[in-house]
Amino acid sequence: MGYDIMNAVIYARYSSSAQREASIEEQIKVCSDYARREGYTVVDKYCDSAMTGRNDKRPALQKLLRDCTSDKFGVVIVYSIDRFGRNLNQTLNNMSIIESNGKSMRSATEYFTDDASGRFFRNLMMAYSQYYSDELAIKIKRGMDYNGEQCLSTGGKTALGYKVGPDKHFEIDPETAPIVRMIFEMYAGGKTVKEITDCLNSLGYKSSKGAEFNKNSLHTMLRNKRYIGIYTYKGKEYPGGIPRIISDELFEKVSEKMAKNKVAPARSRAKVEYLLTTKLFCGHCKEMMTGSSAKGMHGTVYYYYVCKGRTAKTCNKKNVKKSYIEDLVINECRKLLTAANIRRIAEEVSAICEAERDTSNLRYLQKSLADNQRKHDNALNAVLETDNPTIREGLYKKIEQLEAQQQELEAAIAQETAPFPSLTAPKIRFFLTSLKSGNINDIKYRKLLINIFVNKIFLYDDRVTITFNSGDDTVTINDRLLTELEENDAKVKSLFIDFDGPPTKKDRRWAVFLCWWTYVLCRGQRAPRRAAPGFIELEEEP
Repeated sequence: MGYDIMNAVIYARYSSSAQREASIEEQIKVCSDYARREGYTVVDKYCDSAMTGRNDKRPALQKLLRDCTSDKFGVVIVYSIDRFGRNLNQTLNNMSIIESNGKSMRSATEYFTDDASGRFFRNLMMAYSQYYSDELAIKIKRGMDYNGEQCLSTGGKTALGYKVGPDKHFEIDPETAPIVRMIFEMYAGGKTVKEITDCLNSLGYKSSKGAEFNKNSLHTMLRNKRYIGIYTYKGKEYPGGIPRIISDELFEKVSEKMAKNKVAPARSRAKVEYLLTTKLFCGHCKEMMTGSSAKGMHGTVYYYYVCKGRTAKTCNKKNVKKSYIEDLVINECRKLLTAANIRRIAEEVSAICEAERDTSNLRYLQKSLADNQRKHDNALNAVLETDNPTIREGLYKKIEQLEAQQQELEAAIAQETAPFPSLTAPKIRFFLTSLKSGNINDIKYRKLLINIFVNKIFLYDDRVTITFNSGDDTVTINDRLLTELEENDAKVKSLFIDFDGPPTKKDRRWAVFLCWWTYVLCRGQRAPRRAAPGFIELEEEP
């Protein structure tokens, strides 16, 4: 290892302009204090301002991920995991980049061990954070729905020609409305889009976004029904919900010309997500298996995972059908969500969360606040007991300083105690129960299950080993499961493909195998003789 593992960098982020810029400084202070307590030397800082945690294209984050290949640091410190990211899938992928380069992640306000139990706890809290964020988004959406039904502004950029009044109703902007009329009249009069945009830009006019006009912004304007007084929200139209700028006749004339000039857009290509990317490995050569696709002779597209070693011609691992292996893993994840397991997970995680809420930094702040209160009380008592005016004046100044420090400490404690939603046992049970009854065909649900539970999958040609985040014990299959597999061997036909491309009419070689399941569960589903300390005991689905 070419770098000092005690060298650390700090990553800090705050979400939007609604938050204080000082929050970045506060995060860095808490992370720096944590580094000092743990013996780390901070060698650099990466900060993203006014960037949402759901956006993976944050400049500082991307620079941090690139720098992970260097030797200047061994640890990344964040204020809390949700500062690193709020999209569970993206965050886990980014953590994988950091860890694959030999670095580790530390949270200044949360405690996660590097073993299976710690990974499981970390992933569950991240999943709950995203769940909490989604719930908050729903509440915000309700408020926007109300504004939309009342034809009020729902935020965002206001269309050119309008402004928002104090009551959130739209009003005509006397400065920009004439520009809108000019655009419609020019297009109806036979001017091309390029001629109109060149004219507008030469006059120094700007679009609603404050940029120069282009064909996209112009087409958007010419289709906007708001200019004839129709307020639109979520596809529902409210005639008269907004002041009109142009007449119906002019709008219809423009619409007819646009229909004649319309060019059919190219058909967009469907996006296929390979959910086991970075988690699925070849059992023979241990290389990662990645997604691939190809078309058959009749145009049918086939999707599967292929071993990188096979691509490099160093391994003969057979390809596996994408849908089959993903369904297999999803079903095994769902088996973990028994009523007994949900109860145990909820109790264990809530206990860990409660124990870790009182972090060393919070204890330090609380102790400082208690010391401040004691000094404040002593200064007040000294004022009451002295008759010396000079001493009284000095004590009054001291009391003012202590009161100012008290406000700062109380604000810091409030910030420290609210970096993450409280995870109580009932909340976790509700979350996991909802997770068990989710739609197995919903892509977001499938990704959530895999990201919470699955650590690594090793795929052989005759068996598969799944390592879950919830433990380290291996449980072999029993005779009953083998019998079920033999009776249902038709379901596993065509699981493995012994050629590079999809099956064709000319070349249809299928290998049929029975799948032997090997699970790695927390304390095992079959009650191992010796349980690993600190793990959540899981039971088998009856």
